[in-house]
Amino acid sequence: MLGQSPDALVGGLTDSAPGGRKTRERKLEANMESVSCSAAAVRTGDMESQRDLSLVPERLQRREQERQLEVERRKQKRQNQEVEKENRHFFAATFARERAAVEELLERAESVERLEEAASRLQGLQKLINDSVFFLAAYDLRQGQEALARLQAALAERRRELQPKKRFAFKTRGKDAASSTKVDAAPGIPPAVESIQDSPLPKKAEGDLGSSWVCGFSNLESQVLEKRASELHQRDVLLTELSNCTVRLYGNPNTLRLTKAHSCKLLCGPVSTSVFLEDCSDCVLAVACQQLRIHSTKDTRIFLQVTSRAIVEDCSGIQFAPYTWSYPEIDKDFESSGLDRSKNNWNDVDDFNWLARDMASPNWSILPEEERNIQWD
Repeated sequence: MLGQSPDALVGGLTDSAPGGRKTRERKLEANMESVSCSAAAVRTGDMESQRDLSLVPERLQRREQERQLEVERRKQKRQNQEVEKENRHFFAATFARERAAVEELLERAESVERLEEAASRLQGLQKLINDSVFFLAAYDLRQGQEALARLQAALAERRRELQPKKRFAFKTRGKDAASSTKVDAAPGIPPAVESIQDSPLPKKAEGDLGSSWVCGFSNLESQVLEKRASELHQRDVLLTELSNCTVRLYGNPNTLRLTKAHSCKLLCGPVSTSVFLEDCSDCVLAVACQQLRIHSTKDTRIFLQVTSRAIVEDCSGIQFAPYTWSYPEIDKDFESSGLDRSKNNWNDVDDFNWLARDMASPNWSILPEEERNIQWD
């Protein structure tokens, strides 16, 4: 026992004393429980810290994604603005170049071939304008259309100048003319109606559109009226004061105006620029154009192909459906018109009398599909 510390002696006496081992085991168990609790507390703290750490990166990651999306949006916006700017520059340069070429052709035109080349270039200019509607400013678009209209009028004037003079001939007497009309007319079909070009135009129409370039029909009732492509090509068509008439226009007019029509059916090939309706009621139309304007019209169904947007004003009961009329040469007339057949905004309509953005206009609607089966012929 010599050489042992007092603590060791005490420990040895404790271990050797009765009940000493049990006391030591109880102390060990208490220590183990304390260690277990400490470990559990550490694990709980670790889990909470891990949960906090997992939440923080998720928020940061979401914020980073939002930031990147905003950067991409701004980048895309800048790119779109640059593309739009380049498109405007391209349009201005191309239009100026082609316009100068057409003007030169018209100034020096001494043959029909030169005029046809000018007409072909004018069709290209029309297509350029149609394709540029969505990025051009309204002022630039209007300037381009006005310049194109002047060139088309100049082309028509040059064509008239180059046409050979008609030789003098006596007119057919009334009886012979009437008999020839009866021979030419098919049984059961009304005789051909004299067109506006062959009869005096209303004074206002002459002042507005120029009688030398206008064709159409006026002041007729319950007639079947037709014009062919050779009569319509790039001309302005005026239809006024018609009642219960069916009008078929095969070809490619430059503009079309329908006024004061009641219970009429109008079928028209592709119009290069604009179609105007005014003071019409209970009509059915099939038109393809760049722009459609409807004023003071009611209860009218329109089967439409339009590359920009239709506009209604002071109207009610207007219904729209896709353009469905067809005839053998319509593909050729679409190509001549410069209209893009892949663009059709027939159901995208602006109502100038309805400014509420969150409610549909009550003045126009989509024609239900079950009501679109129209017998055109």
